[in-house]
Amino acid sequence: MQNRLRELRAQRNWSQGDLAQRLEVSRQTVNAIETSKYDPSLPLAFRIARLFECSIEEIFDCAD
Repeated sequence: MQNRLRELRAQRNWSQGDLAQRLEVSRQTVNAIETSKYDPSLPLAFRIARLFECSIEEIFDCAD
């Protein structure tokens, strides 16, 4: 699933580690989501959306 996570993170000048800490996941999880190697669980997707104040659809392209 394609996503805008890297773009949104970069806009805030956060490292993958910074984002991981805010989401309470590992940096490797953030990297895997950004590179589309891992699709987040629904609860994690909601946490990401709340953190960036966006809808899930604005972050993740569910059409794939």
